[in-house]
Amino acid sequence: MALRYPGRDPNRGAVLQRISADIPSGGFRWVLGASGAGKSSLLRLLSLSLKPTSGQLEVLGVSVNRARRAALARLRRRTGTVFQDLRLLGELSVFDNVALRLRLDGLPEDRIELEVTEMLRFVGLGRKLDVRPHSLSGGEQQRVAVARAVVHRPPLLLADEPTGALDEKQAIRLISLFEELNQMGSTVLVATHNEALVRRFGHPALVLERGRLVSHG
Repeated sequence: MALRYPGRDPNRGAVLQRISADIPSGGFRWVLGASGAGKSSLLRLLSLSLKPTSGQLEVLGVSVNRARRAALARLRRRTGTVFQDLRLLGELSVFDNVALRLRLDGLPEDRIELEVTEMLRFVGLGRKLDVRPHSLSGGEQQRVAVARAVVHRPPLLLADEPTGALDEKQAIRLISLFEELNQMGSTVLVATHNEALVRRFGHPALVLERGRLVSHG
């Protein structure tokens, strides 16, 4: 599988090239590599933000290359993603940012209130349900983004540097939450530069170097 961004200098080659890996359902994988190695691009492919330029991509048993638009929409709803740029909606409260996915899924409001409140308490934001994201620190905003990604317990969780703005204690608590989801059956991929976390939580890694997968396990 390969990926080339539109307009990229053809002399620079593809952003990702010759990527071939099989991540088992219910697996937990670190995604490692230096800045520019292709970690974010790989997660964007798996989150369906991009399509491969060549090769085949299958996510949760669905062939992305052949799937129709409706099937891809259903697949996106089964995926939780923590983006580096967070993508919080500034006009909504913390509660409503996290509740949005559950409302799109049609859950009743009493169930949404219970699930969202519990998740925000877990990430240490139980007293900030009604504030807007711009009133939060960078670390707090990151925790809102994580809560939004995992509140519906997705079968696939993709996290791009989710601990970048967190202290060590918060980072360990967050990865422990990801492990709990993993133990419940979710497939989890986490891109990180945090070597201490990788050592502490002994999961296999996909290692990228200049757009190529050089190790996968």
